[in-house]
Amino acid sequence: MVQQLAGKVVAVTGAGRGIGREIALLCASEGAAVVVNDYGAAADGAGSDAGPAQEVVEAITAAGGRAKANTASICDPAGAASIIEDAVARFGRIDAVVNNAGFLRDRIFHKLSHVDWAEVIDVHLNGYFNVAKAAAMHFKAQGGGAYVHFTSTSGLIGNFGQANYAAAKMGVVGLSNSIALDMQRFGVRSNCIAPFAWSRLIATIPAETEAERLRVERMKSMTADKIAPLAAFLCSDDAQDVTGQIFCVRKNEIFLFAPPRPIRSAHREEGWTVESIASHLLPAFRPSLHPLERSSDVFAWDPI
Repeated sequence: MVQQLAGKVVAVTGAGRGIGREIALLCASEGAAVVVNDYGAAADGAGSDAGPAQEVVEAITAAGGRAKANTASICDPAGAASIIEDAVARFGRIDAVVNNAGFLRDRIFHKLSHVDWAEVIDVHLNGYFNVAKAAAMHFKAQGGGAYVHFTSTSGLIGNFGQANYAAAKMGVVGLSNSIALDMQRFGVRSNCIAPFAWSRLIATIPAETEAERLRVERMKSMTADKIAPLAAFLCSDDAQDVTGQIFCVRKNEIFLFAPPRPIRSAHREEGWTVESIASHLLPAFRPSLHPLERSSDVFAWDPI
C-alpha cells in the first residue's frame, strides 16, 4: 500500500492519549516522522507526566516508524517553539501541525471562575496560536504546510457548562480561517475538525439524568481512532486544495459545516429606530431566528 505521508514530518500536540495518540500512530503508519507532544497533564490540566508521550514514541518505533517525544507546554511560547525545533533538528523539516492538546474545566457560567476561564483559553486558543506561529515561517520558506486544528461542536452549536471551552473552540475557527487566508499565497492550508469521540475529557462530563447517561453511553461507541484518518488526510498532499474548512467526525460519519453567513436582510430608506426594529424588523426576522440548541439536539440520531 502507498503511504500517504511518506517523507512528511508531522507534529501532534496532546498526542500521548486519546485522539492525539491515534493521530500520531496513524501518521507514523502512513510514513510520517512524528513529533509526539504531550505535557502529560490530567484531564483538568493539573500536573505533568512525561510518560504518555514516551509510550507513544515507543509504540511508533517498535512498529518501525520514526518519532520523537516532546513534553513542553504549548501555553508557553518557548515550549511551543521547541516542538517545531525538535521536528527540524531531528527530522530536517516540518510539514504539518495538528493542534489537538487541551483539557476541560466545566462550570455552569455563573460559577465559572476567572482562573478556569483563563487557563482553558490559554491552552485551547493561545496554545494553538503558539504552535501555529512557531511553524509559520518554516511553512512560508518551504512554500507549503498544513495545519489541522481541533474545534468542538460545543462552540459550533452549544453545550451546557462549557463557556470557556466553547469560546476557545470558536476562537480556533477564527484563527484557522485567518491562517488560511493569510498564508494561502505561500501554499499553506489550515482546517478544523470537530470530533465526537470517547476520551478522558468526555468522561468528566456529568451524567446525572437518564438522558445524560444515554448520551454518555452513545459517546462510548465513538472511539478516538475514527478521528485519525481525516486528520492524516488533511496533512497529506491529497488535501492540497482543501483549506479554511470545518469538518466534523462522528464514528463513521464525516460532516462539513457551513460557515456563518447572512440569511435574512431588511432595510428602511429613512434608517432604523428602536420602535421600527421592534415593529418591523423583529416580525420579519422572527421565523429565521435559530433556537438555543445543544450539540446533542442537532446530532440526535445514533452514530453510524
